[in-house]
Amino acid sequence: MKNSYLMHGGDYNPEQWLDMPEVLETDIERFREAKINTVTVGVFSWAKLEPREGEYQFEWLEKIIDRLYENGISVILATPSGARPHWLSDKYPEVLRVNAIRQRNLFGGRHNHCLSSPVYREKVRKINTELVKRFGSHPAVKMWHISNELGGECHCELCQESFRGWLKRKYQTIDALNRSWWTTFWSHTYDSFDQVESPSPLGEMSVTGLKLDWRRFISDQTIDYMEDEIKAIRDAGSDLPVTTNLMYHFYEIDYFRLAEKIDIASWDNYPSWHKREEWETARDTAFWHDVIRSLKRKPFFLMESCPGATNWKDVSKLKRPGMLTATSLQSIAHGSDGAMYFQMRKGRGAAEKLHGAVIDHYDGNDTRTFRDVCEAGEMLEALSEVAGTATKSEAAVIFDWDNRWALDGSEGPRNKNLHYQECVEKSYRALRRQGLNVDVIDQKCSLAPYRFVAAPMQYLFHEGFAEKVREFVEKGGTFVLTYWSGVVDENDLCFLGGTPHGLMGVFGLRSEEIDSLYDEEENLLCRTEGTPDGMKDSYVCRYLCQLVKPAAAKTLMTYGRDFYAGTPALLENDFGEGKAYYVCADAEQAFYDDFYERLTKEAGILPILPTEIPDGVEVTSRSGENADYIFFQNFNRKDVKVQLPEGEVIFGDKEGNMKPLGNIVVKVSR
Repeated sequence: MKNSYLMHGGDYNPEQWLDMPEVLETDIERFREAKINTVTVGVFSWAKLEPREGEYQFEWLEKIIDRLYENGISVILATPSGARPHWLSDKYPEVLRVNAIRQRNLFGGRHNHCLSSPVYREKVRKINTELVKRFGSHPAVKMWHISNELGGECHCELCQESFRGWLKRKYQTIDALNRSWWTTFWSHTYDSFDQVESPSPLGEMSVTGLKLDWRRFISDQTIDYMEDEIKAIRDAGSDLPVTTNLMYHFYEIDYFRLAEKIDIASWDNYPSWHKREEWETARDTAFWHDVIRSLKRKPFFLMESCPGATNWKDVSKLKRPGMLTATSLQSIAHGSDGAMYFQMRKGRGAAEKLHGAVIDHYDGNDTRTFRDVCEAGEMLEALSEVAGTATKSEAAVIFDWDNRWALDGSEGPRNKNLHYQECVEKSYRALRRQGLNVDVIDQKCSLAPYRFVAAPMQYLFHEGFAEKVREFVEKGGTFVLTYWSGVVDENDLCFLGGTPHGLMGVFGLRSEEIDSLYDEEENLLCRTEGTPDGMKDSYVCRYLCQLVKPAAAKTLMTYGRDFYAGTPALLENDFGEGKAYYVCADAEQAFYDDFYERLTKEAGILPILPTEIPDGVEVTSRSGENADYIFFQNFNRKDVKVQLPEGEVIFGDKEGNMKPLGNIVVKVSR
């Protein structure tokens, strides 16, 4: 699906207002005023669509979709499987999930259903089929939204059998499973697959291979379930694109594998703005925009964001004036083809009645939030030519779900706060600070499109990853690997013969030990004769310090304290036509900022702009066939002036003056 416009709208729940038709008419008026062009409907409508088993009532939805279409508003139609109706749980209690201590849930909540249940899958398939028959050819419907924020796990007997089947397909024999899980530990050897149970605080929690494979199974099972939903849509005759809304800081499902099964990636973004400096929150949000864009390396959708205050955080903070437009534009700058909200109208009761919305209980068009939404709508309409353009990146950071799962269960060197994501984001932020677009990829992605790749804390190496890195560096790439990398294989078995496994020759060193620092402890990376120009005399490091034995590698910095003071902490090795760097410790952000500035220049990567970017200002670009679009966003709490490139300013101040939360977009023709 390639849009000719940027989507503006969000989640709409008209089923909550069917007894008040005047409200639904007011909604249409407000949508038109705010330049809303797309809404998502049907997400939690199952009980209204099928109030009794096999009795479908679609007339109300058809009338609403017709009215939206008459007013120029497109529809993303959701499958309603995120929350099942009461009759389904009453008649088929096996659809309810069982927790890790083997207790079956009661009816209630969302995603409280077993994804292994044949009954549940059958009922979902039936209603999806009926929806396609009724709405699959409706001109308003542009896309299918599969379920909602997929996640969670079930430990019922159906899931235990599904897990055992998954293991049989993977390992073939129980002996192979025992070898892979190292079950001679504590005499935990299995005699048959039938003995395997999911991890439970009542049972097995010490076999790390079991815990890792359970997480993989839950991810694969969720993706398989989603594929079943998509297949029902395809079998019923619809070839419209499909998406599902992914989540912020969510690690239960391998999103890189899930993204292979959908046409368009989309996600829900709810950061805590104004809790700290805006630029700090903005850079974390930017990272996740780039994660979602990189899943398919093409435009994505911001499916949900809050136009006002969320109601489920510890503190529900209002968005300050200008924040909504800035956050909407940030998604566009990083590759989204739309900025959507949850929710379009506040409900009167239940858990989300006080969640921010385009239209509130007052119902008027003179609220501050509504005027902010109108302002965002005008901006998105003015920037419609950006839709469908690409994001070009020559630098990437590796952020791998399997690796994170393995780190979480590694049982050392730190069992609390390994700081994996923080480590990844330091590399990401340093590259963005140089004024570069950055892809966020996993170990299975190709490295060929890039000149520079950083791989922070890759504890687990997938099969073939070391060979991929070797080839990348050999052919001229610049690769940065950090401490605690290449330690275990895909089964969480420690590599023998030295680490980083398969790459000791590429990096010219061998890891020996790793020291874990208490939270209050610090060490230093200190300058030596080989330290590159532009680096400071020392940088603080915390949490983890790897001790290595160099072979061919050149030492660039050394440790400053403890019994390993003076030993290598940063190393460089020439390999083939490229360069390989090893960062031994969890260094502060300033280290990455300074070091990567040198590395990206040497790699020949040109920044988006040749001029210096002020602190707190984000610069991002998208590229069309005949022009580049450069986005400037000021996330400081003070005015900033930026030097604009030659081109047409299509949004914002033409002189480069930016107030706090100010935005400028420049079109540079080629």
